[in-house]
Amino acid sequence: MNSAHSSTIVDLHIHTTASDGVHTAQEVVDLALRAGLRVMAITDHDTLAALPAALDAASGRIQMIPGVEISCEGPRGEVHLLAYYIDRENVPLREALARSQHARIGRARAVLERLRGLGIDISWERVLQLAGDGAIGRPHIAAALTEAQHVGSVREAFDRYLAQDRPAFVARAKLSPEEAIRLARQAGGVPVLAHPWGQEEMVPALARAGLAGLEAYYTGYSDQVVSGLVALAKRHRLITTGGSDFHGQAVIPERRMGDARVPMHCVRALERERERIRAEA
Repeated sequence: MNSAHSSTIVDLHIHTTASDGVHTAQEVVDLALRAGLRVMAITDHDTLAALPAALDAASGRIQMIPGVEISCEGPRGEVHLLAYYIDRENVPLREALARSQHARIGRARAVLERLRGLGIDISWERVLQLAGDGAIGRPHIAAALTEAQHVGSVREAFDRYLAQDRPAFVARAKLSPEEAIRLARQAGGVPVLAHPWGQEEMVPALARAGLAGLEAYYTGYSDQVVSGLVALAKRHRLITTGGSDFHGQAVIPERRMGDARVPMHCVRALERERERIRAEA
């Protein structure tokens, strides 16, 4: 935990049932208010579906920044790009996210086939039920595995079967980070590299491609990691943001809203960057 940073009123990385969170948009807003947040962002995986309800629930109660977390494929594996203040009606972005949703379904079916090959039968119907209206993903399969007692927890499901290099892992077609950055900026959004620790070598090239920021404040990052990422951002003239990556404590118990201790100046920098990008359009 980043004890050196006293702010607990900002969280710019929160998921809902529209992707792989366990709380609806309305519930997430209520939880944020109870946690004492003043500024929050909904950043579901590859979908904008929760944003209308989230913005409505937040109106007059808490500052809500609309966002999305775009799944990308980098040279060394998966990369996630957060895009803030996107135009929800932007056609190229919506089409790209729709393609990603379609790819998620194909991948989930392929994962179940891999599991069957390992002697584990999980029904497609149950995975769909667990996903509800959300963007189907590995966490829903992990929940089904846990429910059927093949594993003791969602984390164990990933560690044993679903993580990269595990026996049921299936890659899916994704945008490159550069493509996602371009889409985000064309939609008036501010592109930020999510949880960048361990991916620092990508930052110079992505900064040249239009990356605007780094998620330097993140649940579990030590003060030393945060300081290193802040310094990296400064070297490349990038802003810093942060968030808990909250999915609901039933899924990831150690991630609680506000735990990333994001300073308020990150919000102001994000707002300035939004104006700069829109002025360039």
